[in-house]
Amino acid sequence: MSLSPAVWRAALALALAAAVALGAARFSYALLLPPMRADLGWSYFFAGAMNTVNASGYLLGALWLPSLLRRFDARAVMLWGGGGCALLLMLHGAVRDDAALLVLRLASGVCSAASFVAGGVLAARLAGQAGVRGGQVLGLYYGGVGLGIVLSALIVPPLVATGVARWSLGWVALGGLSLLAGLGTALGTRSLVAPPLAGAAREPLRLRDFGWGLAGYGMFGLGYIGYMTFIVTLLREQGMSSAGITAFYALLGLGVVASSWLWAGLLQRHRDGWPLALLNALLALATLLPVLSSHPLAVFVSGALFGSVFLSVVASTTALVRHNASPAAWPAGIAAFTIAFAAGQIVGPSLTGAIADGAGGLQRGLAISAGVLALGAVLARWQRALPRPGA
Repeated sequence: MSLSPAVWRAALALALAAAVALGAARFSYALLLPPMRADLGWSYFFAGAMNTVNASGYLLGALWLPSLLRRFDARAVMLWGGGGCALLLMLHGAVRDDAALLVLRLASGVCSAASFVAGGVLAARLAGQAGVRGGQVLGLYYGGVGLGIVLSALIVPPLVATGVARWSLGWVALGGLSLLAGLGTALGTRSLVAPPLAGAAREPLRLRDFGWGLAGYGMFGLGYIGYMTFIVTLLREQGMSSAGITAFYALLGLGVVASSWLWAGLLQRHRDGWPLALLNALLALATLLPVLSSHPLAVFVSGALFGSVFLSVVASTTALVRHNASPAAWPAGIAAFTIAFAAGQIVGPSLTGAIADGAGGLQRGLAISAGVLALGAVLARWQRALPRPGA
């Protein structure tokens, strides 16, 4: 059964919100980092600290969301969060002070969480409607992140190619594009209703039952963000042209669009940590490829593989909780995995940058990121399936 035109419009409008929340507000930073670092004289550590602060803001926003969703409609939270992202992105282009940029990265992280999580609530509601193929709706929503990456790749490199000081134009352009996307989201989601959440029945999660999975997911957060922060900088240092950067990052984004459908069967079949382990291992390989070789084939295989995997790691932990815990424990389970991931994601960029500032540069930093992801694969493989809830 295909989606009706009305459901298609709503799902695509939600995908635009995801494009802004993560594709533009977080992952576009990799494209703007090389000229910003050259113009502002940043070390790798400080460049990584910008994404550390952004990830910290995202965690703060995610922790704040349950309170917001108990008081406000999810659509309103999503739209206000997306609008905040757009305005903050434009402000990135209006300042040059390091402290001001750190504040903007923190605030954009908070707004990203508000928009993305609230959008996920709406996508789940839409997917649960009678006669709707839920997998298609959720695939479209998460694929919106890839759409944001592709659009960023098409817009930013040409703007900054003529001079390092033109990075501000990239931020302004992304902010303007995000405002247009937000308008599309607002128009396309007028039929969606998600009133404030009443106190639903909940129960705690036995964290020790998910210890290996939590550890593997924490390593994912620590390892993947180093790649997404510094890969474009590494490719620039290796001599890749602006056109090559555009093609590489667009290919990565297209991989994200396809990822929900590529791995859906794997996540459905397995109740243990095998999907998380396999996906972490593939990310380790993708991260290592451009370290071992700057040949375009190795680089583009790396981007395609990384893009087609990394967002599905998030889905794998949601599936792990849904397979092994009762519905009343799902909120606690997803929250626990979110915190484990956020902890790694907060530390990862600064750690990778600090390593890159020493001998070996970014190659060494990303090699260690690959090792962390491989460790995450080993840890996740120890996660066993639990007795079925209620059995």
